[in-house]
Amino acid sequence: MSATAAQLMTFAHLGGVWAPCGQLTLTEEGPRLLASSFAYGMNYLKRPGALEVDPVALSIADKAAVTAKRLLPVAGLPFFGGIRDAAPDAWGRRVIEAKLKVPANSLPESQYLLHAGSDRVGALDIRNHISDAPTVGASAWHSLAHLVEAASRIDEGLPVPAHLDAIFQGGSALGGARPKASIRDEQGILWLAKFASASDAMDVPTIEAATLLLAKETGQCVPPVRTQSLCDRSVMLIQRFDRYWSEVGTECRMGFVSGLTMLGCDESESPNKSYADLADAIRRYCHPSVIRRDNEELFRRMVFNILVTNDDDHLRNHGFVWDPRLSGWALSPLYDVMPRAAVATERYLHLGVGPQGRLADLDNALAAHAKFTLSQSKACEIMSNVWAVVREWRVYFDQYGVAEEQMDKVATAFRHIDHVSSAKLRKLLL
Repeated sequence: MSATAAQLMTFAHLGGVWAPCGQLTLTEEGPRLLASSFAYGMNYLKRPGALEVDPVALSIADKAAVTAKRLLPVAGLPFFGGIRDAAPDAWGRRVIEAKLKVPANSLPESQYLLHAGSDRVGALDIRNHISDAPTVGASAWHSLAHLVEAASRIDEGLPVPAHLDAIFQGGSALGGARPKASIRDEQGILWLAKFASASDAMDVPTIEAATLLLAKETGQCVPPVRTQSLCDRSVMLIQRFDRYWSEVGTECRMGFVSGLTMLGCDESESPNKSYADLADAIRRYCHPSVIRRDNEELFRRMVFNILVTNDDDHLRNHGFVWDPRLSGWALSPLYDVMPRAAVATERYLHLGVGPQGRLADLDNALAAHAKFTLSQSKACEIMSNVWAVVREWRVYFDQYGVAEEQMDKVATAFRHIDHVSSAKLRKLLL
């Protein structure tokens, strides 16, 4: 099979309108992506408030350095992280494959990008030609029950009948492996609906929503979240944090990149990275006004993940948003948090915590406090505050509508402070 070059137009959503920002070239051999290159449009670089497609590989901090040049990904990667984050992930690809009636993972990357639609995460869109219009995206609120049914059929490998095809607009652009779709409420606000999966051993949507609300009680930045029951199934609804609405009701989009992109690496390298690496990225790429705040937020997130055994904390589950109101990057709100029941006394997160690597205990976290520009006393204060909430997790989960038998299924995920800290550290906390 010979290689082909797909030339696509990339658009950025600026000030409520789409602007062509550059040409993306993908060299492909069947479903394999061999190489990528990108060239910014000269007119785009002249625009005030222009969004960089990728802050690491396609930075526009020095516009003269990128004008009239074809740029390549960092570290010899075949893709740009910023483009990868605008592409559908596991679930979105399954939706596209169901729509086109093709085998799993059989399409070229260019086709997944083109079929993801204009309501994809962040502020980018990928189209065939500069004259192509944006595609219809998220479904209306009243179609939620149909989306639940359609997602269930895709999850079980069944064909989707014509009357359920709204899933092909609202579900094709999204990341992660779990069934989901974007949906707009009666006011036009965009939400992400996350559905149950046929393989679930527990009420995952309700437990995930409760865990996010628990995180909010600890002081973490969490979007509005709630649950709803449809067709005897739970649905978690979380407001899309990559959008905001102006005073006149205009939808404004924020750029989005994952932690994977900010660290300029491939997914296979994620287990070798750490929270300290993300803290370094905050200092390097984020707006100066949010660096201290976001480093503290990241440390609080790490401590929370230790206490609830959220070990699916890989780099795709940490994000950054480009906020036009700041004209800069900031750590995104929290998302994709799920406690994992475990019996091991020694546990590990996906990302490195401190000098003892991925070991999930508070002594290891405290030893890294300086990496987050925190004093030891401030780090201890954060730990105390997070523990004060997490220790009452059953009380909060009950308030959030989690049934007791569902709590029992995740109870071993929640760790007592005596099991994750030394006596010496506990004296500093209590």
